[in-house]
Amino acid sequence: MNLEKRRAFFEQLKANNPKPKTELEYSSPFELLIAVLLSAQATDVSINKGTRELYKVANTPQALLDLGEEGVRPYIQHIGLFNSKGKHMQETCSLLLEKHGGQVPQTREELEALPGVGRKTANVILNTAFGQSTIAVDTHIFRVSNRTGLAPGKNVAKVEEQLLKRVPQEYLLDAHQWLILHGRYTCKARNPECAQCIVEPLCGFKQKTGKGKIRDNI
Repeated sequence: MNLEKRRAFFEQLKANNPKPKTELEYSSPFELLIAVLLSAQATDVSINKGTRELYKVANTPQALLDLGEEGVRPYIQHIGLFNSKGKHMQETCSLLLEKHGGQVPQTREELEALPGVGRKTANVILNTAFGQSTIAVDTHIFRVSNRTGLAPGKNVAKVEEQLLKRVPQEYLLDAHQWLILHGRYTCKARNPECAQCIVEPLCGFKQKTGKGKIRDNI
C-alpha cells in the first residue's frame, strides 16, 4: 500500500470516527493500567464488568494493596488467568508506591519493569493515558495490518515497526484505536464485513467476497 493509499485509508477511518476511544472504562491512568493488566485473553466487556465494581471500592494503588489478593478476587474471578493477574496487580501497586509515589510512570522502560506489563501493555498506557504516538499491536491490529497490506510483518514486533514507519504522522496518535476497532467490528478474523468496509477499495486482501467470508485466516 503506497503513501497515497495509506493516507486515504486513515482519512476514511477518521471521517467515520473522528475521536476514537478505547472501550475499556477508566477515569485515571492507574485505572487504565489495571484494566490493561487484566486484558490478556479477556474481552473489554468482561474487564469492564469487573473493574466497574472494583473501582467503587478501590481505585488507587494503596486501596488495592489494602484490599489484597483475596479481596480483589471476587471482582475478577470471571476473567481468565485471574489468579496470576491478581498477583501482578498487587505487586504492581506495591512498586508504584515504592518507586513512583503512587503514580503511573510515563516511560516504556519504567512501565515494562512492572509485573505483568509487557511492551504491548506499556504501549497502550503510553498512547491512551498519556497521548504518546505509539501503537500496541494486538491480534486485531496484526490481522488488519497484514490482511490489508497496510503494514505486513511476520510477527508483532515487525508489524509495530512497520506501522510506526508507514502510518502518516498526522494519523499516528489515533491509529492504535482506529485499527483495533476496525479489526474488532469490521475486519474480523472469521467473517470480515468486506461488503460494508469503508476502506475496502484501498485494501489489498485478495479473498474478499460480497458475503465477507474468507477461506484462510491470518
